[in-house]
Amino acid sequence: MTRLRFKDAFWCPEFTSYVGHEVLLERLREGRKICKDMEELLKLRAIAEEKYGKELMNIARKAGGQMELNTLRLAFDSLKQQLENIGNLHIQLGAELKEEARRLEDFRERQKETRKKFENCMDRVQKSKVTLYKKTIESKKYYEQKCREADEAEQSSDRADATGNPKQVEKCQNKVKQSHESAGDAEQVYQQNIDQLDKVRQEWEQEHIKTCEAFHQQESDRINNLRNSLWVHCNQLSMQCVKDDELYEETRKVLEMCDIDADLDCFIQKKMTGLSPPAPIEYENYYHKLSAGENRTLSSSKNGGIMKRYCPNFLHLPYRISNLLPGHNSKSSSNNSVSATAPPLVAEELYASVAITEEETPNSYRVLYDYTAQNADELDIAADDIIQITDESEDGWWTASRNGRSGLVPRTYLEKA
Repeated sequence: MTRLRFKDAFWCPEFTSYVGHEVLLERLREGRKICKDMEELLKLRAIAEEKYGKELMNIARKAGGQMELNTLRLAFDSLKQQLENIGNLHIQLGAELKEEARRLEDFRERQKETRKKFENCMDRVQKSKVTLYKKTIESKKYYEQKCREADEAEQSSDRADATGNPKQVEKCQNKVKQSHESAGDAEQVYQQNIDQLDKVRQEWEQEHIKTCEAFHQQESDRINNLRNSLWVHCNQLSMQCVKDDELYEETRKVLEMCDIDADLDCFIQKKMTGLSPPAPIEYENYYHKLSAGENRTLSSSKNGGIMKRYCPNFLHLPYRISNLLPGHNSKSSSNNSVSATAPPLVAEELYASVAITEEETPNSYRVLYDYTAQNADELDIAADDIIQITDESEDGWWTASRNGRSGLVPRTYLEKA
């Protein structure tokens, strides 16, 4: 079956009709409106993708999870990282959709310029054809009128011949002659208008065919362009889904390595408070406290304490010390001071144990797991490294120094050395 084209299907039997051309113009205008609708769809979808991407990145940055430990912490960090990556991809998709909308707009404007050019040409030849057609119809009416007047003059001449009046016969013959001359002139003008109208008609037909071919191509290009645009749009969304799934698969791989027992052991090793419960509260006899106190004193002395003895007559100590000062004259002061002789110790002397505290070790921590710095202000650490903590922040990231370098490290990767 032979497919019809615009040039074959949009003629009109009426000579001055413009219906076929108007139908094609209406279709092109509808196509232009459809292109605008597609542009609007792409722009709105681009805005939605960009907003969605920014929201994902905001969620990834605000998500907590710093208090989680070990393998589950790695999975949680992986999820946040992939959310941020997916957000970036959706923002890029929004930019691609905006670019596709601009391309479609440029195509629509080019079609508009082409359509306007052919539309103006068709308007020109159509107006010329209609004007000449009206002129031809008027010349035809004038020609027919002159022909009728010539016929009436001949009939009048025949009736005059029947009466036999020579003057009347001559007058009618002159009128017949003038009528035929006028009819001949009108016929000539009518024929000239017919010839000019036929030339204009042929020009109009050629322009109509050319315009129909151009409009046919425009409509074909528009359908093809919109189809491709829709196809590309669907491919972009499908590819985005595939990329999203690939990034989520990375998190699933990390989750496969998540070990519940290992995470529990990690928490126990980091936060354990003791391996045995508290001792029961035993009954203590009030009258045995003194003997128990003496035993504790002896025990603390064995553990490195220093025994110091205090006397009840502690007030006499300044006088004994003053006798030891340089330049002190015991004779001159004997009259003005109380005797410096210390009274004898009594049985109720008390003893106290002062513990000697060892010097505190530096703020050293041992690294439990390897960690690679993700940002410029972070520090690379390896398992079993000994590092110095210079600042402990409440957000779970501590400032550490090692080998002359300083940076942030995760608190959950450390234990007290």
